Amino acid sequence: MLQIVTNFRTGETKLNEVPAPTLERGHLLIATRRTLVSQGTEKMLVQFGKASLFQKARSQPAKVRHVLDKIRTDGLLPTVEAVFRKLDEPMPLGYCNVGVVIGVGDGVMGFEVGDRVASNGPHAEVVSVPTNLVAKVPYNVSDDAGSFTIIGAIGLQGVRLAKPELAETFVVIGLGLIGQITAQLLQAHGCRVIGFDFDHTKVELASRFGVEAIMAGGEVDVVQHVLSRTGSVGCDGVIITASSKSNDVIAQAAQMSRKRGRIVLVGVVGLNINRADFYEKELSFQVSCSYGPGRYENTYEEKGLDYPLAFVRWTENRNFQAVLDAMSRGVLRVEELITRRVPLASFGQIYENMDAGGLASVLVYGDDAPAVMVGGGEESRNGREPFIVRPMVKPVTTLKISECLFTPSDVVIAVVGAGNFTKMTALPALVAVHSAIKTIVSAGGVSGTALAKKYSIPFSSTDFQAVLDDQEVKGVVITTRHNLHASQTISAIKAGKCVLVEKPLCLSAVELRQIEAVLDARGSGNGGWVSVGFNRRFSPHIEQMRKLLEASSSPVAVIATMNAGAIPLNHWVHDPEIGGGRLVGEACHFIDLAIFLTGSLVSEVSVVALGGASDSASILLRHVNGSSSVVNYLANGNRELSKERVEVHSDGRSLLLDNFRELRGLGFRSFSKLKIKHDKGHVRQFGLFVERVKLGGGPPIPWSEVANSARATLAIPLAIARRQWVRVEDI
Repeated sequence: MLQIVTNFRTGETKLNEVPAPTLERGHLLIATRRTLVSQGTEKMLVQFGKASLFQKARSQPAKVRHVLDKIRTDGLLPTVEAVFRKLDEPMPLGYCNVGVVIGVGDGVMGFEVGDRVASNGPHAEVVSVPTNLVAKVPYNVSDDAGSFTIIGAIGLQGVRLAKPELAETFVVIGLGLIGQITAQLLQAHGCRVIGFDFDHTKVELASRFGVEAIMAGGEVDVVQHVLSRTGSVGCDGVIITASSKSNDVIAQAAQMSRKRGRIVLVGVVGLNINRADFYEKELSFQVSCSYGPGRYENTYEEKGLDYPLAFVRWTENRNFQAVLDAMSRGVLRVEELITRRVPLASFGQIYENMDAGGLASVLVYGDDAPAVMVGGGEESRNGREPFIVRPMVKPVTTLKISECLFTPSDVVIAVVGAGNFTKMTALPALVAVHSAIKTIVSAGGVSGTALAKKYSIPFSSTDFQAVLDDQEVKGVVITTRHNLHASQTISAIKAGKCVLVEKPLCLSAVELRQIEAVLDARGSGNGGWVSVGFNRRFSPHIEQMRKLLEASSSPVAVIATMNAGAIPLNHWVHDPEIGGGRLVGEACHFIDLAIFLTGSLVSEVSVVALGGASDSASILLRHVNGSSSVVNYLANGNRELSKERVEVHSDGRSLLLDNFRELRGLGFRSFSKLKIKHDKGHVRQFGLFVERVKLGGGPPIPWSEVANSARATLAIPLAIARRQWVRVEDI
């Protein structure tokens, strides 16, 4: 299928061929009919891509500070490589989509194949969208009009926050696309609307909708105009839909408002607020968040859990429905806002000249296909025509990128997952060990296709099953989100594949037992084994530590500290169902490291959580051979401190590893220091994986250690809850 993406490094916007998404639980698969190009958001993204590296840095100072921190910890060259890899990541454009449902995922109710729907899907021929971000389009709302649903909800949410009442006077500053819609919605509430903009075309268009639209700038004093039109009282509310770096907009909004007036910011303006303007009038000011309640909430958008209507009347989905209803009743007129209708193949007419003006450009999909009629239902019974849609060929989920040039001696593998870890770490390491990668699988197809082109991987796919069915693929590297690890590992083992799955192996004891059962049923063969991406044990520093400790039979004390840094609480890794929490999802690295350095499995686990925090704790481990380990996983440290530090003490000797750069030995006759480049063992790990798949001999990490580290990791939340030691064998 075709999809529009932009590149932040080069500034190029392209129509790329990518594999179509597959149907997921809780999602709808939609064949696109129309998408609306946002002249605001998309113009900003395209312009950011075209800016120089210096201009990009100036516009995002917070990220520059993050880069400087990374240089201090990881070094200049690795940081520069990481920055350029991040900028090379293709960004899908678009969020205003209308199409026809061609697939209904498990758990979805209220939709069926053939429904015409609006969603926040991107500019792509086929999109997969969670059910709470999809709304049915009424029979009398055209595809063109329906494509305004999402952007209309942005305006509607601003209006809802402003709480307009009949006969009130409202000012809309900025008569772009969202401003035009906002003005109409205010009128629908019975308000008198005054609008300002610097573009005479937008002013004239708003005037046609009955808005008292005025050209700003020049001799017009917008504040005095509003005061004169309201008997010097001031307007009841101001909704700012403009985009400007100036602080003048917010100042003018305050000055033209009456006492206790309301100001809502939907656009982007300077916010250096003059306290006196707000203090004397007791003005209220609020920033509107996109489509409404539920936006950016994972439980609502991804998991499909709705807010009860009695407590949250207007969620983002109900705002979608309200906008569509307003169009259906003729209250909201949007087709008159369309400046251009362009076939998808001619998308360049829009993106090559985003400064050409105009409000709304609509991309048209698939009009060359023969028309058929579907649906109808209630509309047909009322004597109305059923919907006319144009079918498409079954979506292609595996796309050939290049020829397979493997030799008979190559061990063919596939990579499942195309996120940051794959892009920044896994693929560069796999290429370094000359892996024969046949297929890369990604959820949306865009990132996977970009990586396939960059690394000459023959196939990009969105279909995990296709990898399992491919008999040529002998090994599978799984780098997806944590909640998928267990199920994908089990499926790959059943298919006879050798698996290297990123940590953690699983998120529950039930999943662990299922993996063990599949391995037991598979038996000891050349295929169907699993190893976990505990790369740190393969670092040259750690291997040197293990070698120095092997001569001693005395217990070992390990103290490992990870200065992990804080991650926003809305990040998926904190979600117990998806990421498992950071202590389970990330601290497991050091539990494996403790097993490796002590040469002994963990028998008991205790945890001291820091002030109830879910991502800062000291994890205490007792080992079978009498050794002990402390894993300090901390999110509250300073960024300038080394990210990882490992101490080992035994027989009057000590080893100290600082950030996988420098290893110091104290009390050793033949060793004092090992200082090499930053190396966490990824290349050696992937090299061993490919070697074991090719030559046999089982996984790089023995299953007994993998299972023990998994059980010790799963004991962490139990130890926190019980506030006592937990035996690993009880998990």
